[in-house]
Amino acid sequence: MRAFVITGPGHAEVQEVEPPMPGPGEVVVEVERAGVCGTDMEFYSGAMTYLHTGEARYPVRIGHEWAGVVREAGDGVDPAWLGRHVTGDTMLGCGSCARCLGGSQHLCADRYEIGVRNGWPGALAERLPVPVHALQPLPGTVDPVLGALVEPGGNALRAVNAAALDRGDRLLVIGPGTIGLLAALMAAARGVEVHLLGLTEPSLDFARSLGFTRTWTGRPEPAFDGVIDASNGRDSPALAVEVVEPGRRIVLIGLSAEPSRIDTRRLVLGDVTAHGILSASGGLAGAVELYASGLVDPRPLVAATVSLEEAALVLAGPRRPEWGSAPKIHIDPRLPG
Repeated sequence: MRAFVITGPGHAEVQEVEPPMPGPGEVVVEVERAGVCGTDMEFYSGAMTYLHTGEARYPVRIGHEWAGVVREAGDGVDPAWLGRHVTGDTMLGCGSCARCLGGSQHLCADRYEIGVRNGWPGALAERLPVPVHALQPLPGTVDPVLGALVEPGGNALRAVNAAALDRGDRLLVIGPGTIGLLAALMAAARGVEVHLLGLTEPSLDFARSLGFTRTWTGRPEPAFDGVIDASNGRDSPALAVEVVEPGRRIVLIGLSAEPSRIDTRRLVLGDVTAHGILSASGGLAGAVELYASGLVDPRPLVAATVSLEEAALVLAGPRRPEWGSAPKIHIDPRLPG
């Protein structure tokens, strides 16, 4: 089968590789869509932390935001899964440690991460092996485009839930990328007043096209009932602490390439809770429900869908003018090169 393989920093190609065979408790999914995110771009550039800690190494087959159809089932898998449209969890815990048994398999020290950690192949390929327990079924109203947005949506939903906001509360989202905009859409669906802080006018123009008129490029003035930092800005977490109301929460889901510093005196004296979010685990079903109900429509976030052969161009950063300012690019492995 065809698969996109990163062989080193700045080097990648589509290769013919052996198709996966389902092991016990596993299925093989025919991939219909896969999203590209900042983590994938870091693998391509060589900046990804796991490359330096030994948790990942080249060659890497990326892709952890995906949707497809179950085509093969291994021993012990209910045949009823065959032909079903699915997406799935990125985090694959060992299943036997205290964290896994306690419901936190996404924090398992020995976990695989699809397309990211410990060599589990990703979804930028025609077929993908997945443990059946990680599958999330998709209803008929959630097509492959929406299905490939479930994983980032699960992250965003967990961030919104962690902010613990009520209708009419004011939320500041720092970073109008895919996760930030999904969080904004989900919070707005709950009646939250959403403000967005970004660096560039084009990104905020796109946010405004989605109906978010309260936007900032400089330091925002009001105090907010919650702040979600979905950016990669080194100083954003400190800003979040400064502008959140005392007694409320900041949620940190973005990661800076450099260490971020927070004055913990502000946390203590403001009785502020800081909540970190790792992965969509626990948020996938809720994201599917929001998409299926129509309360949240993330389709406008997808700028384009391209082939595997065009993935390297996407990862390198340049954007075609016709793509506009929408943040997400999808790959369809079935498209000809």
